[in-house]
Amino acid sequence: MDDLKISKKKPSFPVSTKLHDYLQEYNRNIRLPVFYEDLLRFQGSVVVYDKNDEDTLWVRLYYNEFEREEIDLSLKRVYSNLISDGNETIFKYLNIDAIDFCTFGNSKPFRIKVRNILNDNYTYFYVKKADASRIYGLELEHMLSPYNLNFLVYEDTIIEEHIAGIPGDEFIKNMLPECNEMEKSQIAKEFVKFNERCMIRLLGDMRSYNYVIVPTHDFDHVVFKIRAIDFDQQCYEGKLNIYRPQFFKENFKMVELVREKIQKESLDQYKIEERSIVVRRMISYQDRIGELLNCMQEDTISIPNYIGLLKEEIYQYTLDMEFRKSKSMGDILKNALGFVKRNYHSINMNNFL
Repeated sequence: MDDLKISKKKPSFPVSTKLHDYLQEYNRNIRLPVFYEDLLRFQGSVVVYDKNDEDTLWVRLYYNEFEREEIDLSLKRVYSNLISDGNETIFKYLNIDAIDFCTFGNSKPFRIKVRNILNDNYTYFYVKKADASRIYGLELEHMLSPYNLNFLVYEDTIIEEHIAGIPGDEFIKNMLPECNEMEKSQIAKEFVKFNERCMIRLLGDMRSYNYVIVPTHDFDHVVFKIRAIDFDQQCYEGKLNIYRPQFFKENFKMVELVREKIQKESLDQYKIEERSIVVRRMISYQDRIGELLNCMQEDTISIPNYIGLLKEEIYQYTLDMEFRKSKSMGDILKNALGFVKRNYHSINMNNFL
């Protein structure tokens, strides 16, 4: 397994006018009552520990009374816009239970806990600095994965809906050993498909803490799905293997499981299945994906060295000269999706995807 090195601090790329126009067209761009910077006006914080008294790397913030009242009202408006039509009649049933802040990673998000006071049901959403890489990643996930994503962008602030599930690292450590053999086989299959999906759309850095496992009860058994939750590394890094979850040491147990449970013939079958599903989604969203790729082709979401390295690595796998002609990460992704569309049924793609 490779010792993959990821850029310690990926820069945040501004949202271009063309991308803003795209977001406006598809109702992702809406005037919001609160900015990321507004939440930075906190007075202090306390560490948030988990049920085992371990540091979660989140801190719970507190604000002065006047600030908190104003911020709570703004966050209720944001929540209403995110999950509904912005109607204020629900405000009286909502309470902002907590505002947490995480200094770990690139995005430094705020996590907002919203509770319905009538039944104590609660959910979360996140407030982050808008980054073009993340927006492209969210949009591609929405169109090319089995999961719809809900998010809003306003100027330099992005609001993301919470993706529920068990963090991958926690699942691998505490729950995977307790799974029965049938469940382990099903998880291995899902990891193969997840690995394929990330590679096809160039979503990088899927270490175990950047995805979640979602268990669903189906008749007499449990079905496990794997969902990405971090989209910062969309089309940024230059090494091809960074876009393949199987090459991260944090996923070693999952790779080991695949080796134990999945035969070569089944491995090929699952890869082709995932490619064909992605191709069908590409056809369904053909115009929208085309518009997004046009934005990406003209945008700066990486550095020249990484673009040169990635297009050459992919060329070495595919021998497709279109990759060498790429001038941007958007070009590389467009060529990669086109390559998959033309060759998704071919086992000979295994080296690349």
